Amino acid sequence: MKRTYVLDTNVILYSPGAIFSFGENDVVIPEVVLEELDSFKKDKNDLGANARYASRLLDKLRKEGKLNKGVELPGGGKLRVEMNHQDTIIPIPWDKAKPDNRIIQVCKGLKEQGEDVCLITKDIFERIKADTVDIDVEDFYEKVVPENDSQYTGRIELYASSDKIDEFYHNKVIDIKDLVYYCSSNDEYKIPNLYSNEFIILHSLDNPRKTALGRFDGKKVIPLYYKDMCPLGLTPRNVGQKFMLESLYTNATTAPLVIVKGPAGTAKTLFSLAVGLNKILEEGTNQYRRVLVCRPNVTMDEDIGFLPGTEEEKISPFMRPVFDNLEILVDSDEKERYKNEKELTDKIRELFDRRIITTEAVAYLRGRSIVKNWVIIDEAQNLTPKQVKAIITRVGEGTKLMLIGDPDQIDHPFLDSRSNGLCYASEKMKGSDLCYQVTLKYDECERSPLAYEASKRL
Repeated sequence: MKRTYVLDTNVILYSPGAIFSFGENDVVIPEVVLEELDSFKKDKNDLGANARYASRLLDKLRKEGKLNKGVELPGGGKLRVEMNHQDTIIPIPWDKAKPDNRIIQVCKGLKEQGEDVCLITKDIFERIKADTVDIDVEDFYEKVVPENDSQYTGRIELYASSDKIDEFYHNKVIDIKDLVYYCSSNDEYKIPNLYSNEFIILHSLDNPRKTALGRFDGKKVIPLYYKDMCPLGLTPRNVGQKFMLESLYTNATTAPLVIVKGPAGTAKTLFSLAVGLNKILEEGTNQYRRVLVCRPNVTMDEDIGFLPGTEEEKISPFMRPVFDNLEILVDSDEKERYKNEKELTDKIRELFDRRIITTEAVAYLRGRSIVKNWVIIDEAQNLTPKQVKAIITRVGEGTKLMLIGDPDQIDHPFLDSRSNGLCYASEKMKGSDLCYQVTLKYDECERSPLAYEASKRL
């Protein structure tokens, strides 16, 4: 039976192409959604861009027929703008002037006249309210990403005999047919299905104390080459950080994209900055021109205002986490580090004055071709799939791009653990020969004993 999908404003702002995502079913846009889209059209951020794009789509469809009667969609269904059902009864306390309530009123009216209605919204409270009046309701995912527990982590634990592990240490290679994966659901060992560049913790089947670390190169498992590196005196303290070092130290030709997911305190930003600065300041190979740090929640319009100052001065409050990490890196002596605050600040300031490190708003990466840069996108979980695609496609020759973030700390109103750009990129790039990635675990939090305790309990 053909269904009628009613779209909320937030769905169209998240993905204007959602209009074409329902196949042969009908799509309804309540007139209040048009009003809300109109209020966003002048915004200079992504929401404004999506509102303007949606207006162009609707205007194009308008020329093919009457939107109030229904216009044919490519999938076989029809799109119409719904103006009616003003008198449909909804709970008395609900203000009919509120857009969310008006949208639910339209859904209820369509259902009462016999249509199989489903409301599509990214607003959790609206989904709850719709459910209370017996309206079917669903979230919308433009790009399907698995639930948290099923998402790609870039690492796996495998088992082999002690003899094979000894051979691995001696020959620097082990065949995949000599490895097995433990499946806890049915308590048996199976042959693993590995992705290219997946990291491996290898355990002995007969000696629990014998282990090894490796990486699947697409054909066989090979050892890690950079796991014991100490960029700017920073030493890896756990397996996840060793995998991260391997990803970061591998040259930009082999691994131009690195994706690191993990909870707060696992040193994602710290190691990304440390390796980048080490390559520029210590190695002296001129492999990279500078470290470029961007954060997606930095805007350059009304949120900051047109205040005096350079771009870096305007966005510096948003880059405070980066400065915190630099304080650790420019002075490795923990006891002496904070005795002279001015000297510490001057050391950091010098990095920016010499343009060894630069900071930008993510929006300013559009249209660029970034060559020979060490690019860190911090808090990448606040990117949309469209934004992350735009950023990755900016990478030019010799540039290495790091996408780092915590999928459990999303600030974007329309994103969650399945729809954010970081997890989307992770799923779509798994198995790529040009991408290394790793997910750090909660027990790999090294910020402080309190941070580790909180990550377990809260």
